Amino acid sequence: MTSLECGQHSREVVSRRWLTRLHIFEMIESVSRRALSGSSGSYHVRGAELARNRRLKSLSATVTFLDDTQHTFQLDKRAKGQVLLDLVFQHLELIEKDYFGLQYAENGVSTTIPTSDIMRWLDPSKPVKKQIRSKGGHFFFRVKFYVSDPSKLQEEYTRYQFYLQIRRDILQGKLQLPPSTACLIASYTVQSELGDYHPEEHGPGYLSQLQLIPGQTEEMEKKISELHKLHKGQLPADAEFNFLDHAKRLDMYGVELHKARDSTNKEIQLGVTSIGLVVFQNGIKINVFSWSKIVKISFKRKQFFIQLRREQSENYDTLLGFNMQTYRSSKNLWKACVEHHTFFRLHSPKMRPKRFPLTLSSRFTYSGRTEFQTVEDGKHRARVERTFIRSPSKKIAHTIATVTDDKGKLAIPGRPSRSYDNKVQSLGAREPRQAWGEGNPSDDEGGFLSLREEITGSYTRGGAFSPALGSRVFSYADDDTTAERNIYDLPDYSEPTSSPAPQILEDGLVTISLTPDEQGRFGFNVKGGLDLDMPILVSRVAPNTPADRCYPKLNEGDQVVYINGIDVSGLLHERVVNLIRQSRDRGSGELTLTVRPNALYNALAGTDETSEEEPPYRYVPDAPHAAIGSDALAQSMLLLADGLASGALIAQYEQLYRKNPELTSLESKKPENQSKNRYRDISPYDVTRVILMRSANGDYINANYVNMEIPGSGIINRYIATQGPLSSTVADFWQMVLEAGSTLVVMLTTLVERGRAKCHQYWPAYNETLTLRNLTLTSTAENIEDTFIFREFILRDVNTGEERDITHMQYCSWPDHGVPSDWRQFTMFTERVRAARTGIVEPAVVHCSAGIGRTGVLVLMETALCLIEANQPVYPLDIVRSMRDQRAMMIQNASQYRFVCEAVHKAYSEGIAKPLPEFSR
Repeated sequence: MTSLECGQHSREVVSRRWLTRLHIFEMIESVSRRALSGSSGSYHVRGAELARNRRLKSLSATVTFLDDTQHTFQLDKRAKGQVLLDLVFQHLELIEKDYFGLQYAENGVSTTIPTSDIMRWLDPSKPVKKQIRSKGGHFFFRVKFYVSDPSKLQEEYTRYQFYLQIRRDILQGKLQLPPSTACLIASYTVQSELGDYHPEEHGPGYLSQLQLIPGQTEEMEKKISELHKLHKGQLPADAEFNFLDHAKRLDMYGVELHKARDSTNKEIQLGVTSIGLVVFQNGIKINVFSWSKIVKISFKRKQFFIQLRREQSENYDTLLGFNMQTYRSSKNLWKACVEHHTFFRLHSPKMRPKRFPLTLSSRFTYSGRTEFQTVEDGKHRARVERTFIRSPSKKIAHTIATVTDDKGKLAIPGRPSRSYDNKVQSLGAREPRQAWGEGNPSDDEGGFLSLREEITGSYTRGGAFSPALGSRVFSYADDDTTAERNIYDLPDYSEPTSSPAPQILEDGLVTISLTPDEQGRFGFNVKGGLDLDMPILVSRVAPNTPADRCYPKLNEGDQVVYINGIDVSGLLHERVVNLIRQSRDRGSGELTLTVRPNALYNALAGTDETSEEEPPYRYVPDAPHAAIGSDALAQSMLLLADGLASGALIAQYEQLYRKNPELTSLESKKPENQSKNRYRDISPYDVTRVILMRSANGDYINANYVNMEIPGSGIINRYIATQGPLSSTVADFWQMVLEAGSTLVVMLTTLVERGRAKCHQYWPAYNETLTLRNLTLTSTAENIEDTFIFREFILRDVNTGEERDITHMQYCSWPDHGVPSDWRQFTMFTERVRAARTGIVEPAVVHCSAGIGRTGVLVLMETALCLIEANQPVYPLDIVRSMRDQRAMMIQNASQYRFVCEAVHKAYSEGIAKPLPEFSR
């Protein structure tokens, strides 16, 4: 057979084999169709598995943001929570992201108003798929850690997100607040959204479409409108900052509530906050356990436990237990405590060990950044200038009253056009304000109005201001002081208090006579006054005190009409308190009150709601200054730490008068002197003002003598607290230095901040001479050290030829908002000031811009360090009171007060300041 024939034969064989196989397959298929007729089908196992893997390769997560917008993110099916968080932060372009988190409903239900009972925080370390039950996860972007002070937030966009969150908390009823406060806070929302009030644009009913507060009524809208008029000049960012600044003072601010039962099975709520664990019953705060007092938190099944620090007088540990609803709720509360303690109290989170010991307990730890790390990172990061769209308030779904203009046409309340509408404005881009002019109230150093202006809500020369909230009184009215002191048990009054029978007067008035107890206490508290736009009311009556045991009994809500025959209806709160104290200090100590029993006063006229509830009363020991020595100093430091942790320190500070109501400032109001004031609302007391003797420009300068005595040491630190010189008052400033014999000038501001002039340059450049009317000032040295600048001058009196060496110390790193970034650095600067004043009895001249805020911080810091060295107790509020009795408004705001108190405590606890050997015993 030839090769060609062989090849053809092979092909025929292969072809027959394929035909045979094809025939076999056709037979099998035919048999299969007949055998499975009526129920035929096939299932591809491998294909189904591949399709399943393709479907589950990604996971959809829908996030609802604080402005009610939504966005869906696609995740890998194995992605952990941190991946979703990063996508959300990237979507928002959020920089200060550590305060925020994502919540989801544990039962998998998607709702627009999630309730706290079923909501859980997304765990960044666990897969997203294992934390949700629904096929498509629904999450809510929320604030997780509420910052204690909005000035800590560096970015305007972050503050805006906080603003949205608190607005939501208020509207959903999570954040309860009295009507007066609700109207004030709502007025800032209106300012942010609508801008300045303009009568031609904002006619009657212009607020009726905006959903501002729960239970909004027409009377509330009128009150909000009146407050809105007072915010003239505030940009949206300013209004939102003021909104947050007032919201942070509310009792329920930043409280994460968990339902529980106490040992008697009563229903309570445990609130986790930045300061510790707060216990509520029927919506009333009944106890606070600060983190500084808690040494351990734990849970077992449905029980949650906290172990308290053992006090020096105790020989046992205090363990408190609470019954939770379920094991799950108990664990969630425990995790919330771990997270809040780590975030707010630690500099960095505790590192989880690589190998865990064999244990059945939970191994959860907070792995994110702490507040300290976030704030520190913000200080070293460049500010981001960005624009964003602000979300308007929701509209109320009700019939809107029609408003017609003067031509009878329908007028719809509109939103005015603003060049800065819904955009971030660089604070540095604003025009510098004139030292004296329209619309220029003081900035971060000022902004306070006289008491009369706060009452009436009026403002002269235009400009914006924020009316102060009515201060709440914690200490007794007949207490000598409200400083931070140790709390002790209620005294046992075994002897009844003798009180004459009450005299019933006309109009339902009753006269009650009280005599103080052996400690000089009447045992009641008052609130209100002309400065708070409220009548004088009895806010608390302590059990077993003269006020409680008198006949008839003095009750909460009683209106005090007369004190010892003096009508108190037109008196300031502080004056009323002084009247009560004066009664105690008289020979008999008898106090006669004329009261209207059970008088109810609405803080918001026209509503049925009562004014803001007072916190529980507290007893404080008498005359703490009588106890001196190391024990008293250590005890004062313990109280200082506890006050910082619990928030009581700030609450007490905010009760203190800004200006002594019994001291006048008439000289500053004279027409010839008004132009010498940098800020119209910062005026020196007449009794302590510096009087120029040889100035051709008159004897007035905006400055006060402030003397701080250090008990037990014979030291009196003397200061002249003054404003930053204007261009027109430079000669007066140096004349004051010359006449006072001062050789030290301390400057706590830069010349320009946020585009605004804070102080005129009142000194010459290095090696140059400044010539004034009868003075010359020559710069002989200038040394820059980090954020300090030290200069040396020679001040010469041209008329007498007298020369004097002047040391000039400038602190340059005070931020635009808030407080210095580094307490150690500020403490170091204060020590340099103390060293420079060694051996000098003449006053040191200290100034910032207005001469009250930063100036007060330095004076308090130096005074506290001197007290520690003299082995004397430190009570910061007493120091502030002493300063404000010499110059009004010293230490301007709560953030400055907290900063300096923290700095004092840290300086003591770290041994930077300690008693000198000659004062140690």
